Amino acid sequence: MRVLVTGSNGLIGSEAVAYFDGLGADVVGVDNNMRAVFFGKDGDTRWNQRRLESEFSRFTHRELDIRDREAVLRTIADEAPDLIVHCAAQPSHDLAAKMPFEDFDVNALGTMNLLEAMRRHRPDSVFVLTSTNKVYGDAPNELPLKELDTRWEYADEAHYHGIDETCRIDQTLHSLFGASKVAADVMAQEYGRYFGLKIGVFRGGCLTGPQHSGVELHGFLSYLVKAAITGTTYRIYGYKGKQVRDNIHCRDVLRAIHRFYEAPRPGEVYNLGGGRANSCSLLEAAALVEELGGGRLKTEYVDENRRGDHICYISDLRKLKAHYPGWDVEISLREIVRQIIASWATRRPEVATEATSR
Repeated sequence: MRVLVTGSNGLIGSEAVAYFDGLGADVVGVDNNMRAVFFGKDGDTRWNQRRLESEFSRFTHRELDIRDREAVLRTIADEAPDLIVHCAAQPSHDLAAKMPFEDFDVNALGTMNLLEAMRRHRPDSVFVLTSTNKVYGDAPNELPLKELDTRWEYADEAHYHGIDETCRIDQTLHSLFGASKVAADVMAQEYGRYFGLKIGVFRGGCLTGPQHSGVELHGFLSYLVKAAITGTTYRIYGYKGKQVRDNIHCRDVLRAIHRFYEAPRPGEVYNLGGGRANSCSLLEAAALVEELGGGRLKTEYVDENRRGDHICYISDLRKLKAHYPGWDVEISLREIVRQIIASWATRRPEVATEATSR
């Protein structure tokens, strides 16, 4: 088995390298550290690339910008992957408005380059796009909510499981990031449905894990832990800090991708997050980080929410579970936070925490 992973220095990409290397596959990772361009030195992922090169004998790094169409076409032809896991992206809701050309070129055109390269050179392969729940724009905010002590919650019991794949993606406020991901998402579906290619789209909630290089504009849980450990003031944007997200460990994401590879459904779309069991508000996350030894979070409240931001988002996982019986979220929110605390403590050894003993 040969696997090509885009964005291999990042969270999901690096987990894909580890996961498929562990299965005995040859893994080619393509990345050009664009995260450092987007987020500065705090977003630099070369450390993760060096880790992959030292730990995984079946891994090969290729320096590639997915915006370079001819280079992408050559790479897919030369590497001949059986599975393409497309994780490379400009991932920030807020940053997209500051660099709209870069956002669209990476998210939409980069995806188009890969899809066409697959169609021309590897039409029998499997392609997985890591999309985002931001393709729904602010449509999830139209559901009636009730305010509890520490979180917002769906008011109607019918919405208990969260947002499913029938939520509309049209006529909503997305952010430019959400719109560029819609373009990639719909094009991936079309290549699957129109050409009959084995392409799947996973619309992620908060995908996270210990390798996450969280920054203020992206990586909610990782950045929150980092802020608590380092004493950085964390800015809360609106909704009283009660906004809810569901968090899924990158290993559970890769298990879902693997299941799709084993039994692909061309052009299919799945919501993929931690579900209700792994959901938490910002306030609840901060309390859990403190409980597990990550420190007390210092906060500053900004009485204005980010435009198009979700108030309460929980991924409805029932479709994915129905299509792939046996798959479920295995790593709990508590364990995710424990791992992230330990990882940041290791990367910042000068910070005294109780993380490694919890």
